[in-house]
Amino acid sequence: MDWLTGSKQGESKKLISQLADSTKRDAAAQGLMKLGAEAVPALMEALQTQDLSLLLIYQHVLARMPSAQPQLTKALASAHPVIRGRIIEVFGISKDKALIPVLLDALKSEYFTVRSKALLALAAIGDERTVPDLLPLLKDPEDEVRIAACAAIGKFRDPSTFDEITNVLLDDLKIEVRQAAAKALGETKHPAAIPFLMEALRDSFWWYEKEQAVSVLLTAIENMGEAVVEPLIDALADKEGTVRKFAAMILSKLGDIRAIEELGMALYDLHHEVGEAAAEALTKFGSQAVDILIESLSHPEAAIREHAVVALGKIQDVRVAPVLIEMLRDPDRDVQKNAMFSLVNLRDERAIPALREIAENRADREMSMLAKQLLSSS
Repeated sequence: MDWLTGSKQGESKKLISQLADSTKRDAAAQGLMKLGAEAVPALMEALQTQDLSLLLIYQHVLARMPSAQPQLTKALASAHPVIRGRIIEVFGISKDKALIPVLLDALKSEYFTVRSKALLALAAIGDERTVPDLLPLLKDPEDEVRIAACAAIGKFRDPSTFDEITNVLLDDLKIEVRQAAAKALGETKHPAAIPFLMEALRDSFWWYEKEQAVSVLLTAIENMGEAVVEPLIDALADKEGTVRKFAAMILSKLGDIRAIEELGMALYDLHHEVGEAAAEALTKFGSQAVDILIESLSHPEAAIREHAVVALGKIQDVRVAPVLIEMLRDPDRDVQKNAMFSLVNLRDERAIPALREIAENRADREMSMLAKQLLSSS
């Protein structure tokens, strides 16, 4: 019967090659599934491909073939670690709970890639009874496994696991792993995760000289939605200026009306970046923030007036242009310049005479040249 087996292998390989053609793909997949277990060796060989788009197609075909499971399971004991990982991904795609024991065993593999893939496959299957088996992997020696463990456990949205994910969030030595923990908690959108995320925001490991890394944490907090507004408002009074700045930035994204008054107070923060972030956040509220920003224009600190002038230039409201025209006479030159930029941004015709007057004043060449440039570009 070897000749018959050989012909089946040839037919399998021919059908596999047709999977690359979108016009033949469905028919080829049906043909492979009809061949069943006889097509599995060729499909397993195809899993070695370097083309990841084709790999996913092969995996989906195998996932739809129950007859493939015995051969795939057997291969987990001897195949190359990369192929083992790809087989485990097939199990995750199939979401067959009968494969849970196989995947739990894979969590003990000597290969970290296999352990990480098994974590994600178990999360895809989604049986809550497996969670206790996933938790120890949060302490795995390999970064990639700890990252996968955070993602996998987070998908269950189980508040009883948040403490252990938070141990990673606050204590892991690698920022990439901490980021995975933050992302996992944020994606749960569960209010019980908020205190843990806010605790991380107050941890300088997250943001000291890590302006790029902290964005993952800020997004995670933002994902909490309206439930995190009050904790963020409280954070506007934090003793650490960086925390206050980030709180204002997130509140800007959320745009919740409850934050307006407190952001108005944050305008007067002596930390330059906090005041700037608060002013920017207020622009998101449009006309509702105009009176608050106008009031701050009388503050003796030039930086505060400057922040307000910049913010007002981003709000289309009839009250703004006359106020900015007045600020062209501010004693601080940076405030004057930003008032000019803001007036141009508004494209309000009432600003044109004031800008022309400055342009024609040769006594101040710098401001005259700036006004001319702005008028010519508007």
